[in-house]
Parts: sequence; structure tokens; C-alpha cells
Amino acid sequence: MFKNYLKIAWRNLWKNRLFTSINIVGLSVAFAVATLLVMDSLNELSYDSFHENGDQLYKTYITWQTPKGTEIGTSMPTPFSEALKSEVPGVQKITQFLEENALLFYKEKEINLDAVWVASDFFSMFTLPILQGNKTNPLQDLSSVVISEAAASKLFGDENPIDKVVNILINGKQEPFTIRAVTKENTNESSLEFEIAIPFEKNASYVPTKERWGAQYHDVLVQLEKGVSAKAFEKNSNAFTNLHYKNSIEKLKRDGALPDANGQFLQLGLLPIKEIHFTSFNTGVAETSRTSVYLVLGVAFLILFIACVNFINMSIAKSSQRLREIGMRKTLGAEKRQLFFQFWGESLLVFTVSIGLGILLSILLLDNFQALFRTSASFEVLLSSKVLVGAIVLIFSITLVVGGYPALLLSRLGTIQSLKGKLETSGGNRLRDALIVVQFGIAILLISGTLVLWGQVEFMRNKDLGYDKEQVFSFPINGKKNSYDAIKLLRQELSGNPDVLGISASDINLGRGRDGSQYTSVWGFDYKGKSVNTNALVVDYDYIETLGLELLQGRNFEINRKTDAQAVVINESMAKELGEKNPLEAKIAINDTLAYPVIGVVKDYNFQDVSKAIEPLTFLLDRTEGLNYAFVKVNPVNIANSVESIEAAYKKIEPNATFLGSFLDENVDRTFRREKTMATLITTGSIIAIILSCIGLFAMSLLIVAQRTKEIGIRKVIGASVSSITYILTKDFLRLVFIAFIIASPIAWWLGKEWLQNYAYHMNLNWSLFVISGATAVLIALLTIGTKTIRAAMQNPIDSLRDE
Repeated sequence: MFKNYLKIAWRNLWKNRLFTSINIVGLSVAFAVATLLVMDSLNELSYDSFHENGDQLYKTYITWQTPKGTEIGTSMPTPFSEALKSEVPGVQKITQFLEENALLFYKEKEINLDAVWVASDFFSMFTLPILQGNKTNPLQDLSSVVISEAAASKLFGDENPIDKVVNILINGKQEPFTIRAVTKENTNESSLEFEIAIPFEKNASYVPTKERWGAQYHDVLVQLEKGVSAKAFEKNSNAFTNLHYKNSIEKLKRDGALPDANGQFLQLGLLPIKEIHFTSFNTGVAETSRTSVYLVLGVAFLILFIACVNFINMSIAKSSQRLREIGMRKTLGAEKRQLFFQFWGESLLVFTVSIGLGILLSILLLDNFQALFRTSASFEVLLSSKVLVGAIVLIFSITLVVGGYPALLLSRLGTIQSLKGKLETSGGNRLRDALIVVQFGIAILLISGTLVLWGQVEFMRNKDLGYDKEQVFSFPINGKKNSYDAIKLLRQELSGNPDVLGISASDINLGRGRDGSQYTSVWGFDYKGKSVNTNALVVDYDYIETLGLELLQGRNFEINRKTDAQAVVINESMAKELGEKNPLEAKIAINDTLAYPVIGVVKDYNFQDVSKAIEPLTFLLDRTEGLNYAFVKVNPVNIANSVESIEAAYKKIEPNATFLGSFLDENVDRTFRREKTMATLITTGSIIAIILSCIGLFAMSLLIVAQRTKEIGIRKVIGASVSSITYILTKDFLRLVFIAFIIASPIAWWLGKEWLQNYAYHMNLNWSLFVISGATAVLIALLTIGTKTIRAAMQNPIDSLRDE
């Protein structure tokens, strides 16, 4: 019996091989795209989920109730860890965690590595497999370090790295460290990636801040004891925060802050390690969102849904050719069950082939997919038992529903109705129309989403940031020389170059450079009886001129004025924060004994991400702090030669350092890489969804033309023109597309508006975007069905009537 079903299924599929091919191509593409997108989503959702103690691991943060609202800080002071472990019950292990680059020296090699400065508990808290060396306590003393497999290869090649001694530049001096372990390259997505781990106590900031609760500069990660919940621990920590942050709490009360629902002005919070990757603190709360991941999953299932709808519609479209076959089978005694399994078997065969081709296609596209969307996702994430069982259940459900509906529809036809060759599909027509509306509604949503995403990307890219991003070249000062000496030598090397218009430096880059670093520095002080917070930026001379910032009041730092080393320049937002009519009369407290006068005010500019509102900013000339990035303004006429000259000059100053230069507009582009990736994904999904929708619409046009063949012939006989018949055949489709537009446009507008609220500066939503989306859908529909309907309208009426 089964062999007979398979043989008949093959014959029918081969007889209608054009439609079979279209179905297989559509489903294969949908399965391939869905596989890749699901793989990427599962890969994202697996972030930090591989740690054996994952349910007990947390990142600490503090919520502040300020007069302006709730604020959150994740940076902690040096004494915080030891005090928390000893004073609040429930902490099993604790570690500081500070990410900074470290300059390593080994023989003639000089390499910058991504470093983390951690306590000795770090490797027993987190599951980081060790390939070689001490696996129980790799940071056994303050002269021990742990490096990654990739870093070991850079430094030692094929040599055994264990017990090798390397020098690390700390506070301008090279200190020796012994390599005690090598970690395996992490194939899982992790928020704790590094190339070298160094004892936290050896960080340059540790000793000066060992007893200072006001110096906050690193993260703290804790492992709670088993049975201790995060909420209970947070509640038990109230006495701890009230004691150690007593002065801060008094200032909050003085400034008019209101306590939270629990009566606390400061509250310690714990964020599960598994949620770090998905959590933002920009809104004053720990906001965990996996929306972007679920959006990718949504696009995958929408594409799969459209392909399945096409299969249903095309199966029904071709069913009229098999009506007499069904009648003959029923006349000869075939039961409904047998007919159902016959037709469902054909669908199952198509799905089996499509799934196989889809998986093969996804394998072929994997490398391009990883490059396009900058993901490390691989098929390994799909090989877990849960995923495989879920995939089998999902595929079986799809084949049962999608293949079963047409099979059920055909098997339920009456014998006489089938022998007449008539398919009464009033109910089916309603379903068909609904599916077409849903299909094009999805297409319009995706087109609208594409336009909004790319519109916002272009808005951010072209926004006036308040500084010259096209002509300024930046690069990290990553050599062994003192940064101020390096900048002085750079000025000397490029002094005679007519294409170099300015040179300066600061401790923080603008945008995200090629080294991947992006951070800010914030400090608070009292000003006339109120607390003031400001971003701090340590700069060198000529910074304002080199960046092309606009000076509104006062003057810039001048190298001939030695007193400027104890002065500050502020931005507009900082001037408003101080509340002075003349901000040049203000003095800003640097510490308990020093107050620096304000000598200038610059116009606000976006020194952070474009998505964030501009915050108060203070410029300082602080020789005790290093300069991390150099900025060179070049002549736009001869940019290529200018960059070569800059690189050659820096190589002469630091011959062993890696040169990682880029223009500031490139740095800015990197800050919204996520938006660009999402826009590319939605665009790709839109194109695929539209193509699949067109396939479905083409199938529908075949069905309608086949059902109205006699009508077309009669209309032609009584004098109807080709254009009028074409209009009659297409108007129903266009009506459905219009309904889809009416339904989808408000949804697209609402979703776009909500998404844009994540940005302090964003494009204005214009109705024209949604009109373009609807017009695009209409045009695509016309192009899809136009060829078939025009051909039917031009057909000889004698042929049409003879066919009936």
C-alpha cells in the first residue's frame, strides 16, 4: 500500500513538475533562511549560559534615587568587595572585574592584549576551561597571569607557555609576571572574553584607591551560596549600603531626592550573569530585553509561514485538475482516510525534499551569513537534544497542518461533485483571501521596518555631531613610551607636513575605534550646596581646535599659561547644570582642597553614542592621568598620503606597537553596528518574504483564471476589451493588498515609533514611508499577476469556451 502511495505521489508531482519545483524552491529557501536565523537567535540566547554555577552568579549594581529620578551605577569602589563579603551573609565567592588593555613584552615582541584584572576567585566562579597549567588556582600569587590560547600563540608560537616570564607595563614600568595557565578558546558566547587575566591588586588604580569609597571604576561579580536568593540578599544588604554610603545618602536627602518604595535612597541590586548581555542601564532601571533576538526569530517564522501559505494555496490551485481522479477513486471504493493519506503523502514528500535542500543550502550560505551579520553562530547550537526534539515536532506539525489541509479538503469532496470536475470553494476562497491579506500585511510590515531602520541609520550617520568627524584621524597610543612624550614626538615628526592641520589627544576616544574600546569617566562633587555629576575628559592642548569644537565663551587651554593646568573647560550642558548666569565665574571642586576655575564653554557635541542625550562634560589638563588616544586633523585634499604619513611617524616613535587608526566618521559608524546589522537582516527578510508572497500570488492568479475561463470567453464574445478583463481579474487581488495596507500600516507606525523611543535623537516618522511601503506592495502584486491575467484576457474566446 505504502509503495503504491509513493509511486502515485511521484507520478503526480512529476506531471506537475513546474508547480512542484516552485513549491520545493520556495520551501527550501524558507527552511534555509529559517535555519540560519534560528541558529543565530539560539546562539544569542545562549550568552553566558555555559557556566556550571550560572544560577548563583550575579553582577552587582547600585540604584540611586536622585532629585532628577532613578540612576544606576555598575562601577564599584576598591573596598566594596571585601566589605560586602564580610558584612552581608550569603556571599560564597566574589571578584573584581576590570577590562583594560595591557602591553606585554616578551623578548623582542611587544603586544597589546585585551586584559581583565580579577581576584583569585574568578577562575573558580566561572567555567573557563584550562588547557595547560594550574587548573585549581591559576592566579596563585600576585605575579601569576593566565593567558588565552590565541594570546599564547601570538607570544610563543609552538613553545610551551607555562612558567614563561613576560613583562607587563604598569604605571610606566615593566613588571615581570609568570604564566601559570592557558585557557581554551571559548566557543560559547561570553561576556567575559579576554586574552590575559592579571591579579586585580596589580592594577595601577588599586593602591591609590584601596580605602576610598568614592573612587568607583570596576565591576564586582558575586557567587551566592546555594539556597540564597537574589531578592533576599538585596534586602539584607540595606544596612551595608546605609553604612558605607552614608555621606552620599545625606547629600541625596539634602538635594531633595525621594526614597524608593522600600524607603531606601540607595539599593544594592544583583543582575544574573545570564542577563548581562541583554541588559541596559540607560533608563535608570536594569532593563533586560531580548527584543532584537525575538525579532530575528519572528522574521524566521514569518518567512516560513509565507512559504507554507504558498504551499496551501498552490495545492488548492492545482486541485481542480485532480477532481475526476478523486471521483473515480471514490467510485471504485476508496475511503476518505485513504485519499487523505495519499494527498498528505505527496505533501510530505515535497516537505522532506525541501527540508533536505534547505539544510544543504544553509550549510552553503553559512560563511556568508556569518560575515554579513557578524555572528559566530554555528550548527552546533542546533545539535542539543531539546532543539532537535523541538525541530522534529515543529516540522511534523507544519507538514501535518500545511499538507493536511489541502489533503483534507480534497478527500472530503463528494463523488458526484468530483466527477463533474467542479470545486466549490466559497469557504476556501475566504481562507485564501485571508491568507493573501496576511501575506502582504507581513510584507508591508517588513518593508516599513526596513525603511524606518535604514532611515534611522542614515539619520545617525548624517547628524551634525558638533565636531569634525570626516577630517580627524584617531588611533590608540598603545606603545611603551609615556603618552605625553609620544604626543610631543608626534608633533615634532609631523610639524613640517602641510597636510596635517592639528594634533591633540585625550584619555577617551570618540565613537568606537578599531581597538573596540568605548567608555566614559564620571565624577561627582558638591557645588553651592548641591550634588553635581559630570563626565570627565582629560585632554592635551589644541583639543578643541583639532576636533573643530565651537567655543561659545571664554578661551581654550593655552600652552604658555601654566595656570591652565589647574583650570577646566566645560560644555553647555555642564554650564546649565551649574546654574550660573556667567559660568566663567564658577569654580569646580576637584577634591576637598582644590577648586579649578572655568575658563571656557564649548557648544554641546555628541561625545558619547548618538543614541544618548548629551550630558555635562568637563575638560581637564591632568598630567597625572595618561592620554590614550591621539587625534590628527588632516587636509581633505590629500587624505591617503596624510594617513600614510601619520602611520609612518607613529611607527618611528613606537616601532613595535600595532597601529589601529581610523577616521572619526568610521568610529561613529561602529557605534550603531547593531542597527546596521538589524537593518540588513530586515531588508533581507523583506526581499525573501516579498519573493515568496509573489510565488503565492502567482499561484492564486492561476487558480482564478482557471475558475473563470468560461466567464472570460463570454465577456470576450460580447465585446469586452483586454484592459477591462484584466481589471476584472486583478481588482480582487488589489483589494486584498489594500486591506493588508490598511491593517499593517498602523501596526508598522506604532512599532516604528516605539523603537525610535530608544534614541535620544531620531528621525521623524513620516506618513510617506508607509505610503511607499503600500505602493511597493501594490506594484509587486501587479507585476506578479499582470502577465498571467493579460495573457488570459488576450486568449481566443473559442479556446476558452471549448475548455469549459
